[in-house]
Amino acid sequence: MKIYFSGSIRGGREDADMYREIIDYLQNFGQVLTEHIGDSSLDSSGESKIDDQEIHDRDIELLLESDLIIAEVTNPSLGVGYEIAKAIDYKKKVVCIYRKKGNKRISAMILGSQDIISLEYQNIESLKKILPSYLK
Repeated sequence: MKIYFSGSIRGGREDADMYREIIDYLQNFGQVLTEHIGDSSLDSSGESKIDDQEIHDRDIELLLESDLIIAEVTNPSLGVGYEIAKAIDYKKKVVCIYRKKGNKRISAMILGSQDIISLEYQNIESLKKILPSYLK
């Protein structure tokens, strides 16, 4: 299985270490096409070695190649939202995972969509308990 993992880059890198843990776990189920999302050295300016169009085009190609999209949506990100919408357009299975953070709420456009499976988790251990049944 080819997995496209999506998480905030320019919207903030507070969860980069969590992304790395999730990506490491997802590799038990298939090939993660977007391992770079978990790179803690990647800053919020994005990938400076390639321009925005190259990033967009590469990510769309990877999205099309994937069998499943896992999007970590705790930290709001326009790019992640765009990827989710494109994945739905491409008829891909989309699973959004999130943690509650204070009084922040996840967008109704995510939680209210019948095209998206949304799963709340508290930490990597709780995610490992709920996610496997959706990775088939």
